[in-house]
Amino acid sequence: MLSKAKMAINLWVTLLAIWLVLNASIESQVLLSGIFLATLLSVTLVHFSSAYADVRLSPRVIGHILLYLLVFTGELVRANFNVARLVFSPRLDIHPGIVEIKTRLQSRTARMLLANSITLTPGTLVVNIIGDTLFVHWIDVRSKDPAGATQAIAARFEKHLSVIYG
Repeated sequence: MLSKAKMAINLWVTLLAIWLVLNASIESQVLLSGIFLATLLSVTLVHFSSAYADVRLSPRVIGHILLYLLVFTGELVRANFNVARLVFSPRLDIHPGIVEIKTRLQSRTARMLLANSITLTPGTLVVNIIGDTLFVHWIDVRSKDPAGATQAIAARFEKHLSVIYG
């Protein structure tokens, strides 16, 4: 039962935070509406929200969530410029391939977030996950060694996800 309560609280905090960010206001009407909707949705959807069971909310975790969002945004911008550079170069000098990366993340949700972060970054696409191994199609393979590929593709994401999901 504690797990369901933890999931409901984590879901409630997440929904309220999203509500406040989308409304860009903390006026009493907006705040009360957000509290009401977050409560209604978290009670209704708690059975479907197992992704929130692994998150340990603390000031340190919240800091790493914010850092993760910054790292993801930075990687997204950097990868977009890199792919644009490859596309617009007069000579298409790429070496596509599938590389194997190892993750040290234990949580299934953390692995899913890692895979989604990699896939959403242009130039990479996770094609399969088997245990702690992700197989990634990389537009320009720089390292076929799993340790090198992991460092190049996943290390910046994993650093924060390991704190968020333990």
